Amino acid sequence: MTLFHFWNCFALVYFSYFITYKHSGLSEYNTFWKCIQAGVTYLFVQLCKMLFLATFFPTWEGSIYDFIGEFMKARADVADLIDLNRLMSQNAGNGEYKIMVVVLGWATTELVMSRCIPLWVGALGIEFDWKYIQMSIDSNISLVYYVIASAQVWMITRYDLYHTFWPAVPLLMFLNIYKAFVMETFVPLCSLGSWTALLARVVVTGLLALSTLALYVTVVNVHSETQCPRHSHTFPLSPGFSKVNNIWKKQKKKRKVTLMSFLL
Repeated sequence: MTLFHFWNCFALVYFSYFITYKHSGLSEYNTFWKCIQAGVTYLFVQLCKMLFLATFFPTWEGSIYDFIGEFMKARADVADLIDLNRLMSQNAGNGEYKIMVVVLGWATTELVMSRCIPLWVGALGIEFDWKYIQMSIDSNISLVYYVIASAQVWMITRYDLYHTFWPAVPLLMFLNIYKAFVMETFVPLCSLGSWTALLARVVVTGLLALSTLALYVTVVNVHSETQCPRHSHTFPLSPGFSKVNNIWKKQKKKRKVTLMSFLL
């Protein structure tokens, strides 16, 4: 019975990642080592975050909930967005390809490091416990979370992002970063059970995913309609186009600075 329970948890955790890899088309592009590179970057970033949090925001030992300290810890997740942007900028290809390569490498490494050993030790235990089923479902929520974060980072770093989309993308990024902090704060206050808290995370993540997907499709469609072949960079540009290109680059840098100040 325990072996059957373990294989149920194993399938619920890992098959979603395997199906995403096979049916996203990444297996046809030889992207395995790029996913490994994203996983190694994840390990390095998490080590730096742990050292930073342990140095400047030690664990609160009092009985009162440290709201300010936990909020400051949640801000460290901005480092994930910075490295997701760096990884996507190193990969050549369209937006979907960049997003999925980084997501699968990043999320799979997070899955192996945080849930592999608890499932192996706990799900094979003598007694059945629902918390391992909940852990398996939560791993799928994490996969969706990284897809959302990567898509938002890809959209916000586009130099040709229309100004009408600019307020929506940082707002979704802000909600996505501090979602876990809000859930951890209000779940004990509302005395929610484990299944109710998991359902709340599913609903909130689903709403963010649908909003990000709608915005991503709109941005891609607008870009494809306005793109013109004669503006290809394989031909020398006139001074006027070079001037416009420099202006776009300056606006992109300004947007990055504004975004970091908004999230922090």
